[in-house]
Amino acid sequence: MEYNAYVCLIWVLTVLATVPNFFVGSLEYDPRVYSCTFAQTVSSSYTITVVVIHFIVPITVVTFCYLRIWILVIQVRRKVKSETKPRMKQSDFRNFLTMFVVFVIFAFCWAPLNLIGLAVAINPKEVAPKIPEWLFVLSYFMAYFNSCLNAVIYGLLNQNFRKEYKRILMSLWMPRLFFQEVSRGGTECPKSKPSPALNNNDQMRTDTV
Repeated sequence: MEYNAYVCLIWVLTVLATVPNFFVGSLEYDPRVYSCTFAQTVSSSYTITVVVIHFIVPITVVTFCYLRIWILVIQVRRKVKSETKPRMKQSDFRNFLTMFVVFVIFAFCWAPLNLIGLAVAINPKEVAPKIPEWLFVLSYFMAYFNSCLNAVIYGLLNQNFRKEYKRILMSLWMPRLFFQEVSRGGTECPKSKPSPALNNNDQMRTDTV
């Protein structure tokens, strides 16, 4: 139930973040990227608000949280004696490293587009014409390429994702072998756990003997 609630909350927040664009009129077709995207020159105040809420606030909050975690780890390691120092589990370290890398990649990919939007919002008439087209296109595709990189990061740093990726690739390149292994796994499971009826019959045979 909690997972379903979180998924619903994410969708609600996504819709709420998109709705104001229809009232401001900031969604326009941009021939530079061949798609309908957020127009940074429509409303300076709205562009600044979007940059602050969608980029600056999340980056600030996550950076603060990571700094607090790092400071807490250092304080704990200083207080605890070296012979009784608890070691971090490899799985916990992997999870921490994965989330940190995801955060760094997010900041790196989305920073150029948001900085351009902030500069354009401050002075649209002078700044917007001076921004090269290639720079805007590069920053635009960097931002949306971040979603693709997340899958790669999880595949490299998370064992479960890596295992499932191998299964997917195996099903695509060698479907016959993949389905044979799946069928073997399905037929071997019942053999490892005999039914209670068989155990009762065996017990009755030993009793009669």
